[in-house]
Amino acid sequence: MQSLWLENQSLSLRDTPRPNKPGEALIRVRLAGICGTDLELARGYYPFTGVPGHEFVGEVIESPDKSWIGKRVVGEINVVCGECEQCRNGRPTHCEKRTVLGIVNRNGVHAEFTTLPLENLHLVPDSVPDEAAVFTEPLAAALEIQEQVHIRPTDRVLLIGAGRLGQLVAQSLALTGCDLRVAARHPLQQKLLTDRGIRLITEDEVQPRRWDVVVEATGSPSGFDLARRALRPRGTLVLKSTYRGGMTVNWSPFVVDEITIVGSRCGPFAPALQMLEKKEVDPAALIAKRFPLSAALEAYETAKQPGTLKVLLEM
Repeated sequence: MQSLWLENQSLSLRDTPRPNKPGEALIRVRLAGICGTDLELARGYYPFTGVPGHEFVGEVIESPDKSWIGKRVVGEINVVCGECEQCRNGRPTHCEKRTVLGIVNRNGVHAEFTTLPLENLHLVPDSVPDEAAVFTEPLAAALEIQEQVHIRPTDRVLLIGAGRLGQLVAQSLALTGCDLRVAARHPLQQKLLTDRGIRLITEDEVQPRRWDVVVEATGSPSGFDLARRALRPRGTLVLKSTYRGGMTVNWSPFVVDEITIVGSRCGPFAPALQMLEKKEVDPAALIAKRFPLSAALEAYETAKQPGTLKVLLEM
């Protein structure tokens, strides 16, 4: 099969064997997204060798349970053992033996085919088109914030960064009725937010020490610094980004102001699919461009451009 291959921070197209993992479903990938983690992997964020990519919608073509064949699916990216201490105590996304689709010891979805265990798969409702279903994984990641932090309608919430993931975070947070403001730098990001009635704020307008919850979605030192200055005492900082390399932080204010820091990554697929089915979010508006898999290298270069939202690969 044709695949995009990452090795030593270099991407190339190559023919690779069709995957065959006993006990797992074989899935023909229909659409796959390029996200910030994929781009950071290519820059050396984590020493991964193999097929990148973890956002996808596909069709099951082989399965241990024949009733899955022909079904349109999306898949959770963490493949877990179910037996280690983390799994036994309800923390399977932190499984000590996990592999992660396109990220850790498991080839991903920037290829014609992929495999996953049946327990990782979710059926896509008929009314949800591929162009929306491909956003299930990042939308689930956005919803994880609300799994970790109780957002009240009275909360003043600041989101810093409105890129690929930030847009979905903004749309999902807006549904809570909280007093939400979003710091977005690029005109297209700003327009997509205002078109949905989501209020913007400039960095100069961010009042220091006034915000109950701040979500940092830029992965940059400047975004982190703005988030810290914005938080009120005993506020909550949610880190929703891929950070690469070290960052110098003065931790004293975090202790003095008793700040709660929440790292946030993978989230629940079922609510994400329900939200897509009800059209409560509009991810299709985030699609910047689509490329065939044969043009994957060009697709990655496009996705790197500042302000570019979601780039998709068609198989």
